[in-house]
Amino acid sequence: MNERELLESGLAALALDFSPQSVDNLLRFSELLLEKNKVMNLTAVTDPREVVTRHFLDCAAVIPYMDLRQGRTVLDVGTGAGFPGLPLAVLCPQCEFVLLDAQRKRVDFLKKVIAALGLTNCTAVHARAEDFAGEHRASFDAAVSRAVAELRVLCELALPMVKTGGAFFAMKAADCQDEVDAAANARAVLGAPRAEVFRYAVPVDGVARAVVRLEKTADCPPQYPRRFKKIETQPL
Repeated sequence: MNERELLESGLAALALDFSPQSVDNLLRFSELLLEKNKVMNLTAVTDPREVVTRHFLDCAAVIPYMDLRQGRTVLDVGTGAGFPGLPLAVLCPQCEFVLLDAQRKRVDFLKKVIAALGLTNCTAVHARAEDFAGEHRASFDAAVSRAVAELRVLCELALPMVKTGGAFFAMKAADCQDEVDAAANARAVLGAPRAEVFRYAVPVDGVARAVVRLEKTADCPPQYPRRFKKIETQPL
């Protein structure tokens, strides 16, 4: 199968609704990503087929676990090269996405991709999460993160920006239970004490993955998030 066939087969296996335009947009994103990757370190994945399986289908696999109804707002914390937020924005045009990253070069690249794909439901923002939280507390229906940091750290970066009643989705390796357990205090302090771990296999290549769902049931105390140095060296 070529990349288009792989992508369409994987999306169909996830029982997702997708349009020919969304497939075109993802394949164009792959082209832009791999071209830019020649001069800028965006991804270790350099084979177009693996971009489909290891990036796009892995990102898409989280959709069934999220509430992505019309008008929902989603924050991608530490988006990097745009994962998972940009594929989610392509596949879920009914929702609004903010892609947040602390590296300006990455954000500049994502802004060009968003413009090239003609996406109107996606914005890339250059800021540190703990700074962005200052003006965006409890602003998003959901937050999501993939391959950024351990869960104790992620909880403090993401949960303050999620509305009470919303949820944070941390995409992890399948064997993440120890990390989830270690974050019990952070989850409790930040208003999301209950963790649900959903394990799945990425379509086509069958890699075992997990998404940790943290429903925010109470407001975060106002002193969080702290400065990143303290979050990292003294996690909750």
